[in-house]
Amino acid sequence: MSLAIQDKLHLKKFIRDLQSHKAAHTEFVSVYIPQGYDLTKIINHLAEEQGTASNIKSASTRKNVQSALEKMIQHLRTIQKTPPNGLAVFSGNVASMEGKQDLRVWSIEPPAPLNIRIYRCDKNFVVDILEEMMAEHRVYGLVVLDRRDANIALLRGKTIIPLQKTHSEVPGKFKAGGQCIGKDTAVVLSNGNSKKIEKLKEGELVLSYDFKNKTFIYSPCTAIWKVTKKSKEVVTIVAGDSSITASLDHTFFVNIKNKVKEIPVRQLKWSDTLFKVKHEKIVLTKIKTIKENIKTNKNSNVDLIDISVKNQNFIANGVIVHNSAQRFARIREGAYKDHFKKIAEYMKDQFLSLGNNLQGIIIGGPGTTVNDFLNEDALTGDLKRKILGTKDLSYTGDDGLHELLNKCEDLLAEEEIAQEKKIMLRFFEQMRDDMTKIVYGEKETMRAMEMNAIDLLLLSESLPEDKIFDLEEQARKGNSTVKIISIETREGVQLRDLGGIAGILRFPIGPGDN
Repeated sequence: MSLAIQDKLHLKKFIRDLQSHKAAHTEFVSVYIPQGYDLTKIINHLAEEQGTASNIKSASTRKNVQSALEKMIQHLRTIQKTPPNGLAVFSGNVASMEGKQDLRVWSIEPPAPLNIRIYRCDKNFVVDILEEMMAEHRVYGLVVLDRRDANIALLRGKTIIPLQKTHSEVPGKFKAGGQCIGKDTAVVLSNGNSKKIEKLKEGELVLSYDFKNKTFIYSPCTAIWKVTKKSKEVVTIVAGDSSITASLDHTFFVNIKNKVKEIPVRQLKWSDTLFKVKHEKIVLTKIKTIKENIKTNKNSNVDLIDISVKNQNFIANGVIVHNSAQRFARIREGAYKDHFKKIAEYMKDQFLSLGNNLQGIIIGGPGTTVNDFLNEDALTGDLKRKILGTKDLSYTGDDGLHELLNKCEDLLAEEEIAQEKKIMLRFFEQMRDDMTKIVYGEKETMRAMEMNAIDLLLLSESLPEDKIFDLEEQARKGNSTVKIISIETREGVQLRDLGGIAGILRFPIGPGDN
């Protein structure tokens, strides 16, 4: 189980107190009682150990062990039954001087269930079991990916632990050649709106035409490149009321004797018939003119755009045109598959070794890319069963991991990090809406506590522990709720930078004296 930061701090203080004592001989008694175990049996066992301790040769050690056992027995008799999580009890003579007695007993219900029974006499109290409870064992796998990069990490408690980065061998988005069209060319999206091709994003659905079934469909854009051409290699084609700037090697669909032919621009002629789209209907339209791209210097560069569409065509300024060269698209598609397989292999290596400590995997990235990755069937059944959900992200890399963490609060609703973020969001929303209902900084917050105005006290874990405990005690006297916030989230860092102490008020208190 994952411990709240307050439980950890109090447990740490308890352990530190026990560790501050050391016996000259094996006379400190430590007892761990599992949840549901009968206390009467424990008391009887300790009484038996008292009798056994009479055999200890050293008189002082014998006396200290028997006295510690008696002190523990008396303490346990005041407890009616074993608490739900079990009980850890410690007793011993902690006097610093030989021959003196300062018998003490400590007991604590651990913040996590005990499933082990222990009786031990030693020079030190046995605290390793409690220390183990403070370690965070439950983790979540985080994967952020797109078609170029992937980051694999763990979420342990509130901390993102980067594990591995990988980069694909997918050809880049810049190239010097290839078929392409003007960057201002309008393409039609699935929502019916048009967008300049230079603004298009991978994964967006564009209007395309299925020549075989003679129907319009929406097909995803799978790749986008910025292309540089010489001015002399670019022309403008006018067909009906449509005008398209294109490279000489870009391919258009031409109607020749009622058959569809794919012809590059350099082979087009005036009066060739193109497939124009009007109100989602095909209208055969003849080319009026093919104009050279007029530039003073024909060797000057022109920036164009090249895209690849799954259905191999799209609508450019109202005319059906071929997408990027199929060969290059196939190369990219093959590289995508290799990229996805590599990510799946890394996930297997990093996550499966965690066994039951891995609570689940959350995957983020562009929605269509994440779906393609999951549909590629590169993941093993063991990994697929661990996937809790996916999130559509705007970023990748380290920023993407933080965006994923912010977006997956619904999947981590029971985790402390989600609760911390929710609490801090409440504080910042109150700060935005009504500054008179919040305080921050030590001076103002302490003034509010003195007036019993604090409803929720927020303390940064960056504060000294003794100060945290003192502030907790003061707050509880005023029936205030206390939350300790880690600095492992962005919101926690903001609280630290506000002075490490803040509060939401029951009522406005007005400004203090300067």
